[in-house]
Amino acid sequence: MSFAEAARAVGISTRTGERWRNGRGASGRIKAYPPVNAVVPLHVEPVPAVPARYLGEAERIHIADRLRERATVRAIAAELSRSPSTISREIHRNRTLQADGRWHYRPFAAQRRADARRPRPKTGKIGQNPELRGFIEAHLVLRWSPEQICHALRIRFPDRPEMHVTHETIYQALYVQGRGELRRELSRALRTGRAMRRPHRHAARRQQRYSHPMVMISERPAEAADRAVPGHWEGDLIVGRNSRSAIATLVERSTRYLLLVHLPIDHSAPAVRNALIDTVKTLPPHLKRSLTWDQGCEMAAHHSFSVATDVPVYFCDPGSPWQRGSNENTNGLLRQYFPKGSNLSVHTLKNLDAVAAELNSRPRKTLGWETPAERLSKLLAA
Repeated sequence: MSFAEAARAVGISTRTGERWRNGRGASGRIKAYPPVNAVVPLHVEPVPAVPARYLGEAERIHIADRLRERATVRAIAAELSRSPSTISREIHRNRTLQADGRWHYRPFAAQRRADARRPRPKTGKIGQNPELRGFIEAHLVLRWSPEQICHALRIRFPDRPEMHVTHETIYQALYVQGRGELRRELSRALRTGRAMRRPHRHAARRQQRYSHPMVMISERPAEAADRAVPGHWEGDLIVGRNSRSAIATLVERSTRYLLLVHLPIDHSAPAVRNALIDTVKTLPPHLKRSLTWDQGCEMAAHHSFSVATDVPVYFCDPGSPWQRGSNENTNGLLRQYFPKGSNLSVHTLKNLDAVAAELNSRPRKTLGWETPAERLSKLLAA
């Protein structure tokens, strides 16, 4: 068949066929591969291939042949369309120590070693070594922590890597009972005394903390993200000693203009809502477009705030303070006036207005060395 007919018969384009026939050089993330130099007859049944993520026997034979020819690891990786680190790990992991004291890569021995290592589940390091298991159990009875035990092992047996484990390996042997490497009752000697591992909290599994569903920051208008249109605010609380007092901060995204909200009694959800309503109502209509807040419990009444002010509230993702970058930066500046651990309830509304006025009259590099007050007055005049 001609080349074009062969490509049509296989079901590929002629351009793809040329790549198969001539090979391809490495380019960016595209790996190199050699040209096709053999054709398998159509009547031969295909042999079930090893999953692509694993090296096969044919690839190991190729590695051994090329190593005898003193080819580099990167050259072998390019020929097999594999990562150089994959080839390097394969050579060091599955090589064999010969009688002459030298290491040699033998492909069939490497294949047997890889096949023996693949089945799951496996016996862990602690279960395979009775001496290691006895040392760990004896020190757990003495109420040593797993981290103390793993450091003691490295000090006691510096030249025996089979006696070295990490503290996570000990925790796995205690909590994953299907492995049966350590007695379950030894978990009572841990600091927590728990027989089961407490899972870490995940943001996606958080329970709904507000009666009305949150509108996330991903749904905020695009005009708020590029800071081109004024009227989009970021808000948060700065908290005093023992979380008994607080001040609410509002920063306009376009001008970095600051408003400090007085919370003289407490910072519960109703108190924060009422104080924000009183503050926002003093703004002109074109400066009341949106408010972005974190997922603090003080904004539990966000729905009634939006109803009273016609200002939608958008919430940041959990653990993402950079989504309110202007507000976080301003709160850092405010700590010069309201240090951490101080009682914020002693500051009056007059004091808060004086601090806000001082910050609003400070030149900002991000505003071309204009002050927030000057930038805001220009927008209001326009």
